[in-house]
Amino acid sequence: MVTQHVRSPNRDHYLPSACNHEAARPRRRRPMSRHLCLLAASMLSFSSLGMAQAAPVSAADGATDVDKPPPLPKIVIPDVLKPRLTALSDEQKAFLTSPALYMFARPPGGPAQLFAKLEKETPEEISAYVSAMVSVAEQVDFKPGRDPASIPLDTKSPSFNAWNARIPQQLNPKREPGPIQITRYIGGEYGSFSGIPTFAYAPIALTPEDLKAGKVDVAIVGAPLNMGSGFRDAQHGPMDMRTSRGAQGPWGPDMYTMVDPIEELKIVDYGDVAIDNLSTERSIDEVRRTVAEIARAGSIPVVVGGDHSLEYPDVAGITDVYGKGKVGVVHFDSHYDAWHNEPHLIDHGQPVYRVIHEGHVQGKNYIQVGLRSRGPEEAGFKWMRDNNMRYHTMVEVEKRGWNAVMERALAEASQNTDKLWISFDIDALDPAFTPGTGTPVPGGLTLREAQPILRRLCAEKNVVGFDIVEYAPYLDTSYKTALNANFLLNACLTGIAMRKKGITQKNYLSPLTVDHQRDHLGGTSK
Repeated sequence: MVTQHVRSPNRDHYLPSACNHEAARPRRRRPMSRHLCLLAASMLSFSSLGMAQAAPVSAADGATDVDKPPPLPKIVIPDVLKPRLTALSDEQKAFLTSPALYMFARPPGGPAQLFAKLEKETPEEISAYVSAMVSVAEQVDFKPGRDPASIPLDTKSPSFNAWNARIPQQLNPKREPGPIQITRYIGGEYGSFSGIPTFAYAPIALTPEDLKAGKVDVAIVGAPLNMGSGFRDAQHGPMDMRTSRGAQGPWGPDMYTMVDPIEELKIVDYGDVAIDNLSTERSIDEVRRTVAEIARAGSIPVVVGGDHSLEYPDVAGITDVYGKGKVGVVHFDSHYDAWHNEPHLIDHGQPVYRVIHEGHVQGKNYIQVGLRSRGPEEAGFKWMRDNNMRYHTMVEVEKRGWNAVMERALAEASQNTDKLWISFDIDALDPAFTPGTGTPVPGGLTLREAQPILRRLCAEKNVVGFDIVEYAPYLDTSYKTALNANFLLNACLTGIAMRKKGITQKNYLSPLTVDHQRDHLGGTSK
């Protein structure tokens, strides 16, 4: 039999003709081959069952092959169906009991539901269905010689590494190390918006020597990476965060604490990390190196993305300094970001898996907050539990209330480690507050929930790094995402400033702003 193929919708795979010729099926019953093949097309990216193989990628001590998928339940063909399988070859019968069948027999119905449907078909129809499934499975599997295991690069290009080659100090005008103020006017930072925009209106620093000479507390660095998401415009996040700086600047103290991070901290803009926006794999080492060099200079790295694939090199870079397993992570996100067995080993859906799998962070030191997306399935939650991870979903918030969940997460954050990295995906917030992001999910955190926990984490815990990611300016038509993202950054900086001042007590709020204390003039204070 000659099998013709047609392009499947939105995918670089082809479906066998049995998936498309409904006329070849009797009209008295619904043709199942089309149903199954469309299901197969929708399942080509379904990875939690670990059906696809992945080629290893090298990056620093880098991405390695993913874990071997957990064993799937054994498939048994029911006795009532066996007499109807006479038209199947031995290969087709073997397929019906192989793990590959789960691509077409997704839980909760699974193989039992598929077999129940096959029982209503003729042997010839069953043969056509199974043939179609086998054909799709063969296209999905990696095959050496047919499929490239790596992305080819022109290693003879004279500009192969020009994108991240650093300019030696000898080629720059001679100067004393230290932060550089680049505004022209004394009052420019107070509202004229003159000069070159920087994070927090801060001076710039170019080298670790600048950080050391300036005794810099916090170095904010942009990482305009977008290839890890597949959604547009996260690469412009750093630029827009600099120009939309309403929460950053010498506007006065944070009212909740009466601490002004701009006054208390020595903050610099460390520029943008070099990014090859045609290759996430090529970019991550430079991000990792930059995070590590900031930390080694004695400053706290704050990374402004960019998409969430950045968490992997961010955390790897900080553990290069403090040691694997010595740093905990609090991860705010609507998604659990621990997918694996994907064709690409590094993207914005896998950083949690990567840092756990490679040992940068112990599972017991990894805390997830804000999960609520469609997925993971049961296998994903089991994976987190098996790795002793802590997760706090919006389901828990609905049951216990935000304050209880916040206190639980804060307590867990210091149970097993004294160093903490915070990774904040802005889609942890409800889209009402952050519409400018690629993968918004309704039902998220509010600003009044997110700001206190960030401020408290950065004040009450020893935070050694922070990233804020997935802001996409082109999607932010109201500018509210930029405003709110900057306020989240300000909450973290306020907490770091509080810790520097020695204000580390639980849930500190300024008594000056909590209560007017003028009850003797009439009225009551609650």
